[in-house]
Amino acid sequence: MAENKQPEVWLRGPIPDFPVLLQPIAFALMQAREDVNEITLGFPDDLLFLRPGDAASPAFHLQHLTGVLDRMFTYAEGKALNENQMNWLQSEGKILDKNYFVQELVTIFNNQIETSLQKLKAINLDTLTEPRGVGRKQLPSTVFGLLIHAAEHTQRHVGQLLVTIKVLKAH
Repeated sequence: MAENKQPEVWLRGPIPDFPVLLQPIAFALMQAREDVNEITLGFPDDLLFLRPGDAASPAFHLQHLTGVLDRMFTYAEGKALNENQMNWLQSEGKILDKNYFVQELVTIFNNQIETSLQKLKAINLDTLTEPRGVGRKQLPSTVFGLLIHAAEHTQRHVGQLLVTIKVLKAH
């Protein structure tokens, strides 16, 4: 990875228009966007679905990053997943009829980050402790729990993507 000349997002000061309580989530999502764009720069399309050591492929991570954000913010809104979201979930990491390209998946992820940031900005802080059900079983969470999970899960998969890409580039 090229050395980024700016400090990490969380060290750049407050982000305008985001409530203080939600700033760490915005920092994590914005950092993830920067990291994904940097680590995928120049990554060859023909390595996208390779699974070194049976680990998840870069395609899976890019699709999963997008899908998880979409799903967590949908649950935070108190909604069930729609058919498109279920189809996306089922296709994560699979080679389908459509040929995916690295930059296409990165663009889709970037768009989802932007959508998530706009939704985060609009969150009513009074709803953060409201209960929310997750998945078909409606496992218990809260709006805040879902937002925190969206951020930490995104960071986890960005780290895995980084390692997978480094391994694939080395071979």
